[in-house]
Amino acid sequence: MVNQDSFWLRIIYIVSVIITAAVAFLILGPRPEGIGESLDVSKLPLFNAILNVITTILLIYGYTLIRQKKRQQHKTIMLTAFGTSSTFLVSYVIYHWFKAGPKQYTGDFTEIYYFILITHIILAVIIIPLALITLYRGWTDNIGKHRKIARITLPIWLYVSVTGVVIYRMLY
Repeated sequence: MVNQDSFWLRIIYIVSVIITAAVAFLILGPRPEGIGESLDVSKLPLFNAILNVITTILLIYGYTLIRQKKRQQHKTIMLTAFGTSSTFLVSYVIYHWFKAGPKQYTGDFTEIYYFILITHIILAVIIIPLALITLYRGWTDNIGKHRKIARITLPIWLYVSVTGVVIYRMLY
């Protein structure tokens, strides 16, 4: 079991680095000429905010279910939360690929906005391997290790989901 666990943890770390690098490149890297006007992505920020709200609700509901010792329902809800987060990531990348540059903040709370944005970005990178490891440990019924990492994963995942909505509201 230890060898298999070690194998899957390596895979999770590799996948996490690849996802982070791909997202960074797709957002910050060069784009083909004229791609910014080839697809209307103006509705995606709202869609992304809705996905973050749904993820937040699912995470809280999943936590409630496990506190009630409803393990199978908890698993289903947490996998659904992972699905909405994954859908968000795909939609986010599509938006930033087809929209030239990030939207500038023009409000009155610049320091607060950038604090939220920077912590959101850092924790969004950290949540990728944390969520994958937590899901892996739950999936393989390694309950002790799952519980231990879930105590770290849940508040970070909630923070990333909630601040995603806050950033949307501050920008739009």
